Amino acid sequence: MQNIIEIYNNLSIYIVGILIILIIILLINMFVNIKAINRLESKYRKLTRGVENNNIEELIESYMDKIDNINNDSIKIKNEYNGINEKVNKCLQNISIVRYKAFEDVGSDLSFSIALLDNNNDGVVITSIYGRNESTTYAKPIDKGISRYDLSDEEEYVLKDAVSKK
Repeated sequence: MQNIIEIYNNLSIYIVGILIILIIILLINMFVNIKAINRLESKYRKLTRGVENNNIEELIESYMDKIDNINNDSIKIKNEYNGINEKVNKCLQNISIVRYKAFEDVGSDLSFSIALLDNNNDGVVITSIYGRNESTTYAKPIDKGISRYDLSDEEEYVLKDAVSKK
């Protein structure tokens, strides 16, 4: 027993030093844990804001239901967008017009050619030729920017102009 007390007296400074270092380490660990708990509590309060007396499982279930509803709404909106986009592509989008004098004996630029094309360059070229005694209108279908009918210079011009507006 005397040996143990003597060893303790000789090593007491070292033992006290080690215990002080352990206390410092434990205090640092405690402050780190308090900070982590505060962060976790803050996140928990954000998660459960506006909810009273619900357990976390019910809360997560309600959030998952909301996510499912939003996904369904998103799919519906995407389908509607695709339908609208498809309709818009078929609307007239590229238009060009040129007025000109078809005959020298007619006063003003009363004749015209107009190209009316959708986004796929499908549509029509309409030409109206005005003369003193009569006026004639022609419509020539356009498929992907090409007419299967011969086009006049003015019609070619408005077609190329309308196609280039894309």
